[in-house]
Amino acid sequence: MSTSSSTDPETSSLSQVLRYHNQTKHSFSNYARGPRGLDWANQPDPFRRFVSASLLPLLRFPARSEINPTLSSSEGVVDGPLYDSLFRSLPPPEPVTWSSISRFFYDSLALSAWKTSGYSTWSLRVNPSSGNLHPTEAYVVSPAIRDLYSSSSFVAHYAPKEHALEVRAEIPSGFLREFFPEDCFLVGLSSIFWREAWKYGERAFRYCNHDVGHAIAAVSIAAAGLGWDVKILDGLGYDDLRKLMGLHVYKEFGIPSRPVKGKIRDIEFEHPDCVLAVFPSGSSELRVDYGELNAAITNFPKLVWKGEPNMLSKEHVCWDVIYRTAEAVEKPLAKSDEFLIDPFVSSGSLREKLYKGFTVREVVRKRRSAFDMDGVTTMDRDTFYQILLHCLPSGSEGKQMKPPMTLPFRALSWDAQVHAALFVHRVTGLPQGLYFLVRNNGHFEKLRKGTRPDFDWVKPDGCPTNLPLYQLATANCEKIAKQLSCHQDIAGDGCFSLGMIAHFESTLREKGPWMYPRLFWETGILGQVLYLEAHAVGVSATGIGCFFDDPVHELLGLKGLDFQSLYHFTVGGPVLDRRIMSSPAYSRPENDS
Repeated sequence: MSTSSSTDPETSSLSQVLRYHNQTKHSFSNYARGPRGLDWANQPDPFRRFVSASLLPLLRFPARSEINPTLSSSEGVVDGPLYDSLFRSLPPPEPVTWSSISRFFYDSLALSAWKTSGYSTWSLRVNPSSGNLHPTEAYVVSPAIRDLYSSSSFVAHYAPKEHALEVRAEIPSGFLREFFPEDCFLVGLSSIFWREAWKYGERAFRYCNHDVGHAIAAVSIAAAGLGWDVKILDGLGYDDLRKLMGLHVYKEFGIPSRPVKGKIRDIEFEHPDCVLAVFPSGSSELRVDYGELNAAITNFPKLVWKGEPNMLSKEHVCWDVIYRTAEAVEKPLAKSDEFLIDPFVSSGSLREKLYKGFTVREVVRKRRSAFDMDGVTTMDRDTFYQILLHCLPSGSEGKQMKPPMTLPFRALSWDAQVHAALFVHRVTGLPQGLYFLVRNNGHFEKLRKGTRPDFDWVKPDGCPTNLPLYQLATANCEKIAKQLSCHQDIAGDGCFSLGMIAHFESTLREKGPWMYPRLFWETGILGQVLYLEAHAVGVSATGIGCFFDDPVHELLGLKGLDFQSLYHFTVGGPVLDRRIMSSPAYSRPENDS
């Protein structure tokens, strides 16, 4: 992206970020700017394709319950380990093969179903998305893979509709071997802002980064099922990511001075978000020199890049503040950053048989966003506590001030900055009320002093000593939870709902404006855990991007920008809409087992 001004100093970038954040808040009297109606004729195509690029089909592995609910995993269906077992330990790592890379994408970013209602048909994916608009695209930088693409290492775009890889470029085989261990590959994530902005206007930048977080968690869980670990290569800069994924082929987007409408084809470019290293768990030899890696990536634009991106819409609307903010948060190369692989730490376990015995594939591929909650379903107190134990980034031992070491938070390169204010509605054994989960105890005193002085801050009955959950006040919060989440009943009709509260302005000033999207990534990862946990215990969940920002802060007593609410969530018993018909994601499943 480019503007007519010279490069902004970091203070100007921070000012732009804070301006965007405040400008895109919803309030009781005013919503953030967006389209007044949906232009259905120009709804973006949810599937990016690179026309004329070679397409490499991947294998398909439906969950055993999708084939026959009575089948066991020993009856010829490769279904992976039990879901809850991954939080205790990872299985032995598998080699990178056509089969394993197929399973990896099938359980992380593939289609999960097709839905039909009346004359409308749409697809769902394993990774959720705000409005099911899917701004997130994925790339793989892979070694040669026998039976798939054995001639060379390559960069490919993942096409979820076809469950296939589109080869964009061949790369020197020594590139991965020089910097990474055997059976390591890279996954790049990018965002097409236009897909979300079509529906949500200026607030779309927030939602795109929620989705990046969900995708990071989806990739991490799928990798864990194969015995692989995942870590963000966060020392790389924006330009490195752009070149590595082949996104330099897009023209520089000239940002207008105000919102404009018209045929703006360049607005469909992809913004590089992050690159993840995927490698065998237990690896200790992984040492990344970001300076040398940067030098090698410099040559990527000289490669032969194949395929032209398809057009997503005929006409567009440019909300200029999105692109100015994206420019302000571009991360520079950090040659001095260390790539550290923290030892795997198991998440806290309360007791056995709280989960329903689902495999990883059954949970990730059957995950759905609930459209409504029944207002009746209750949750056992121990189940509630167990879900929250899996939300802790550093395990449940000690003071929660260690680096993120549990699944899937271990993919992150920074200590936890996001907490949760919980509205408990229907948890048996707990009084209704407002609770707070502190995910980094280094913020505890700041939170306690910064919130209302009449809050109790006491451990609730039966709460495990290693779970930093605090009861703030007892009350029926169903009505206020609905009001704060843009008057949506779903926030009050579940077992519990929550607002994710980020350590905000201090983090941006200390680390840099580029942390702004990363705070949303962290909320997306936490949201993905809540999705999977809900389905694993037999209920459902939904992310809520529409909420009234400052009224949430006022309820908690928070002043200023040091803590900000970035994402809401609800967990409970779903209401099934029987008017919607479901069909398999892929009409002719394949299995090589």
